[in-house]
Amino acid sequence: MPRVIAVAGKGGVGKTTIGGMLVRYLVEKVGKGPVLAVDADPNSNLNEVLGVSVHATIGEAREKLKEDVPAGMSKDNWLEYKVQEAVIEAKGFDLLVMGRPEGPGCYCAANSMAKKYIDALKGNYAFVVVDNEAGMEHMSRLVTQDVDILYVISDPTPRGILTVSRILSIIGELGLHIRKTVVIVNRVSGKDGGMLEKAARERGVEIGGIVRDDEDLVRADAEGKSVFELPSASGSLVDAWAIFEGTMGPDGSAGL
Repeated sequence: MPRVIAVAGKGGVGKTTIGGMLVRYLVEKVGKGPVLAVDADPNSNLNEVLGVSVHATIGEAREKLKEDVPAGMSKDNWLEYKVQEAVIEAKGFDLLVMGRPEGPGCYCAANSMAKKYIDALKGNYAFVVVDNEAGMEHMSRLVTQDVDILYVISDPTPRGILTVSRILSIIGELGLHIRKTVVIVNRVSGKDGGMLEKAARERGVEIGGIVRDDEDLVRADAEGKSVFELPSASGSLVDAWAIFEGTMGPDGSAGL
């Protein structure tokens, strides 16, 4: 069975970048087989973080159902074919993008489709990494309900820690099948330490790891480079990989 790892957090905290670093860790450090990366955020940019182009999305596959289905094919078979066609192949990993919602504020149909076909696809992979939709209200719409590790990403602010505490509460209320939840605080500078400890203590949040603010990452982002082009000694990458290794081990299986 593949290991399913999801990344969640409010918008603007670097959630997708951490997800990209996780894909690179699994490809370059663990190296146990192909990785399926799923961009489940309608504001899709995981492909840019990973350095690949998108030629099709699940949302577009749904739209094609409104066209004539070829004779001799059921709608389910036609849709499955289109979803398979939407899988983007890259070196060491594949990418599947949800795409835009089908109407204002509505993402239900594409999400339901994703759950069905990701379950069908994931048996072909050693790991599935899901970049979940940003925000607390979307936790019930995780595109897979069986998650080995959920990384919840925060920025180094009291408000960010408050958001994390609410996300953790929602996870408990929804009864999602998540074996391990790890809180990562991103973009931390030297001056943030005391304030972070105080905010986490007040909210009852256990911080699983800290990723430092990193000029290499800022520069790479400004130049449109992917996480695979970050120097291996980049501070943020070193920190993120240390967290991943600490929570899942060098072979990706520890504690799962």
